[in-house]
Amino acid sequence: MAKVKCGLIQMGLKGDTSMSPDQIRDEMISAHLPLIDEAGKQGVQVLCFQEVFTQPYFCASQDTRWYDAAERIPDGYTTRLMQEYAKKHQMVIVVPIFEEDITGVFYNTAAVIDADGSYLGKYRKNHIPDTAPGFWEKLYFKPGNSGYPVFDTAYCKLGVYICYDRHFPEGWRALALNGAEYIVNPSATVKGKSRYLWELEQPASAAANGVFIAAINRVGKEAPWDDRMGEFYGASYIVNPLGQIEAQASEDQDELLVHEIDLDMIREVRKGWQFFRDRRPDSYEKLTTQ
Repeated sequence: MAKVKCGLIQMGLKGDTSMSPDQIRDEMISAHLPLIDEAGKQGVQVLCFQEVFTQPYFCASQDTRWYDAAERIPDGYTTRLMQEYAKKHQMVIVVPIFEEDITGVFYNTAAVIDADGSYLGKYRKNHIPDTAPGFWEKLYFKPGNSGYPVFDTAYCKLGVYICYDRHFPEGWRALALNGAEYIVNPSATVKGKSRYLWELEQPASAAANGVFIAAINRVGKEAPWDDRMGEFYGASYIVNPLGQIEAQASEDQDELLVHEIDLDMIREVRKGWQFFRDRRPDSYEKLTTQ
């Protein structure tokens, strides 16, 4: 049986937004390191953090000082540090951070590091929201240009889809067609309509594509935007190819969620639901032109 032990870390903001981006990064990383080590002790093979895990969700403001939070990938501090921890624990780590590509060009990105510490590549968030109040992401992020890569890691074929991406079924399908077995969706999402969709969209996408999906959120409130943004509700989870949530974290606690998935389930589910066989791409041409 092809079993993989997966870990998700959800966390509230450490420090506060009056601090510099570098100070916040250091606080967030310091809070994550014990949980990364705990994941290693528990034998986690694939670990993922929340969206832009080293910073607050700064897109609730329109403040160019947050450009200073961006790092290079793979040559920046955070990616290099996570390569050390991946090698230390023989663990695949997905590292969602704010990326500066060239001077003044930024992406919402996840670096993927293999279990030997080698850098496999990156996924850049494709769909960038710009809605009021509080989701002014186009000020910070350029739409991704990395396509829908699938990373052949030591333990599974891994895809990444970031936060707002999850509302677009085309990307889930592209990742599955590219061979993904396990897709992680690091997010920063607050209560409201999103809370209902949180346990609707990813299970539906897992069932529609016959894959495992992990949804990772942050927790708590982040001043000074508490009233405008509401509260991040955690509830990170892993859902199987039948659309069933197999494990879920709390709504309000920093937490490492550990759960073992059985990749053989993908083949068994697809034997019964032949969605890939019965799809009709020849009839979908207008979907790419409208």
